[in-house]
Amino acid sequence: MTEFDSIYRAYFDDVFLYIKNLSKDTHLAEEITSETFFKAMNSIDKFRGDCDIRVWLCQIAKNSYYSYLKKHKRFTKTENLEISAETNIENDFSDKNDTLHIHKILHTLPDSYKEVFSLRIFGELSFKQIGNIFNTNENWACVTFHRAKEKIKKKMEEYNND
Repeated sequence: MTEFDSIYRAYFDDVFLYIKNLSKDTHLAEEITSETFFKAMNSIDKFRGDCDIRVWLCQIAKNSYYSYLKKHKRFTKTENLEISAETNIENDFSDKNDTLHIHKILHTLPDSYKEVFSLRIFGELSFKQIGNIFNTNENWACVTFHRAKEKIKKKMEEYNND
């Protein structure tokens, strides 16, 4: 067994579950996970080792997923998404127009806000895990998430007042 085979076996489930949480689509998660490991295999020599390999693989997966969404002009399905009381963004994702508008707002935010918010809400990652992905700490992830949430709330209020 090669070194990459052992990486594949060790981290496949983690990457798959991460993308499945983001996409809420098993078939798409399988596709993105396969693509992730193909990309990782082709660029393993570029892995610097300054973060955990799981983090590196999840970054590749996340980028592949966002590229897929952009290419297919598709938004994450949120009709069945349960938002915790912690997020409290308008408390109502039941209106599909609001859901679509929240996604549009999210995609206008700076990348760090967009990614941290998505990882927290859709990926259901802890602030510590998000901090690790960005090579920072959980406090940075928490502050960035709350800033993103406030920006979304403000823009939703403006949208609802129009």
